[in-house]
Amino acid sequence: MTARSATRTDSVPKVVARTVLAALLLIAGASHLTWGRRGYRIVVPDWATALLRTDKDAIVVASGAVELMLGGALLSLPRERGRIGWIVAGFFIAVFPGNVHQWRTRRDAPLMRTDRARFVRLLLQPVLVAWALWSTWPERRAGRTAAR
Repeated sequence: MTARSATRTDSVPKVVARTVLAALLLIAGASHLTWGRRGYRIVVPDWATALLRTDKDAIVVASGAVELMLGGALLSLPRERGRIGWIVAGFFIAVFPGNVHQWRTRRDAPLMRTDRARFVRLLLQPVLVAWALWSTWPERRAGRTAAR
């Protein structure tokens, strides 16, 4: 057993939280590329297409691909999970303006068909950021040594 694996282990709640987060990212990514693709275009603000010099569909596809990669990375790259957690949190922050745009314009998108749902989504964004960071933050357990 290496010194790193002997001193860093994750609790069951963190493993479950990280797995559920990965599943949500994978489902969201798949929806961006398939059934929800058309609906997600309305979430993309016009200024984003001008800034990125592309169209709304390309942004939806790119964000879906990123979600798939992040979900897969959470599941398959355990040594990098701390870094991946920061990247996932950054991703959630980066897409927040789209959620604000959708709330302000009152436009329907997949699973967001009411003003209340759109507003609750805004309140959940900080929870997603915290979830990504907490579930990927390594724990140190007292009493374990590298010699074990």
